[in-house]
Amino acid sequence: MGIDNKDAIFPISVAAKILDVHPRTLRIYEEEGLVKPARQGNKRYYSNDDIEWIRCIRDLIHDKGISIPGIKMLLELTPCWEIRKCDEQKRAECSAYMDQTIPCWERASTACARGELKQCGDCEVYILAMKQVTQL
Repeated sequence: MGIDNKDAIFPISVAAKILDVHPRTLRIYEEEGLVKPARQGNKRYYSNDDIEWIRCIRDLIHDKGISIPGIKMLLELTPCWEIRKCDEQKRAECSAYMDQTIPCWERASTACARGELKQCGDCEVYILAMKQVTQL
């Protein structure tokens, strides 16, 4: 059994070295809600998927000239309840639907009315949003 791309194995110092950025850059991306590293206490750990997503963020910022607020706006364009095709009853129970000012992946684990997901990285909405942004 090998390492899965979703396995958070790189501490922030190693992730920063792989990406050739300062660790503060990774903290800024986290503060802005663009990446959600796994946590063990105060320590952050990044997966290969996180590393790839951060490369996409860097490309959008440096090569495409899109600002962090611009990236966040792009990620907010497709609401999760449309992607998941939630019925009216599920929408009525969904905190992301009731308060649309914050994307679902920036909320606590209670955001999804289905309650079946524990981490945003496993959510089909989060994954689809990331893929849409990287195709720009």
